[in-house]
Amino acid sequence: MKRNAIKYTIILAVLSVAGIFVIQFGILKNSYSLNEQQFHESATVALKEVAWQLLQAGGQTEKFDNIEPVERLDNNYFLVNVNDIIDPEVLGIQLREQFNRHALHLDFEYAIYNGELDSMIYMEYVCAGSDSCKHTPTSWFPKSAKYEHYFSVYFPTLKPFIRERLKGWYLMTSLLVLVLTFFGYAIWVIIRQRRLSETQKVFINNLTHELKTPISSISLSAQVLSDKSILDNPERLFAYVKIINEQSARLGKNIEKVLKMATLEKNKINLVKEEIVIGEFVGKTVVRFGHSELGQPARIHFHDTTTPIRIWADPFHLGNILQNILENAVKYCKRQPEIDISIQIVHHKVHLKISDNGIGIAPEMRKKIFKKFYRVPTGNVHDVKGFGLGLNYVDKLVRAHRWSITVSDNDLGGSVFNLIIPVIHE
Repeated sequence: MKRNAIKYTIILAVLSVAGIFVIQFGILKNSYSLNEQQFHESATVALKEVAWQLLQAGGQTEKFDNIEPVERLDNNYFLVNVNDIIDPEVLGIQLREQFNRHALHLDFEYAIYNGELDSMIYMEYVCAGSDSCKHTPTSWFPKSAKYEHYFSVYFPTLKPFIRERLKGWYLMTSLLVLVLTFFGYAIWVIIRQRRLSETQKVFINNLTHELKTPISSISLSAQVLSDKSILDNPERLFAYVKIINEQSARLGKNIEKVLKMATLEKNKINLVKEEIVIGEFVGKTVVRFGHSELGQPARIHFHDTTTPIRIWADPFHLGNILQNILENAVKYCKRQPEIDISIQIVHHKVHLKISDNGIGIAPEMRKKIFKKFYRVPTGNVHDVKGFGLGLNYVDKLVRAHRWSITVSDNDLGGSVFNLIIPVIHE
């Protein structure tokens, strides 16, 4: 019930954050549209007044009632029909005056069209808040066949002008985004900690099981050996001594794995690299693994190259990489382990492939297997002994060497681990 409660809380939080984002950006968009609409209305009123003043200056105010003076062709482009010859000097003065009266403090360009000459006879660029401006009109003012005498006005800085009006909204939106980002990060940390907690719980259970079993065996054997009558049965005595030795070795090995990973977490990996003939090194490692308890039931086929291939590597850590991969190949196999090892050269890099006939690794799990404490599910967590540290250890060492490792399916069943290492000599 607790897990479901956390799940539903996270879903509700994500939906709430998404809803807040949608509402805020909706408000911002509406505010922008409202300011744009207010600008259009103010500009239209101001340009109508300019048209009236031009006609009044020419004594032609009776024409005003017979025309529709202002036509908006775009968000920032207006055409004003005067139907009379326009005085450029009067137009410039009236545009500045009317725009200032209506608080339209932004740059604009204007041009005058003369129908008798069929051309734009005057253009000027006006900077906001300045009587003179170094800018020159750069906009193309399209001609209109509807009117004989008109002028056009273009506002090149309309968008920055509206944004300036909305800077308070932008600031509030930025702060909201910042707050929601921290909120989202907090949720991510909670999810990550929850997963880590579950993973550590599984690890502790495995660790408890792996340590408790040999300790119980050693304790039982010690109790039997404490009986003096055991001296009368030497074979039984040696059998229990053997059990104690085997379980002590197993206990020491498990503790060593945990301590090794703890050391890697605290300290940077110190590599002592040297030139290694990869074929010879793998061959010796295979022989050594074959003599171990895990390696004895496995059939290992190693295909070396005809010519020696040399690489730079730390022999101790490279041996541990191979040892861990081979151990997993045996542990995660439900029949007699068959391991095939081959070396190939592809684009001046060694491809050391270790193929097994085990249970295989599903594609969605291949990235997870290199994470600490992660173990491929087998139905019962204790079916395969281990802590989920082996491949994480491999991944750390591979990264420290600046190599790469991939996992793929084996056509005959199982998995293929491909260790890719740069070559120094072919």
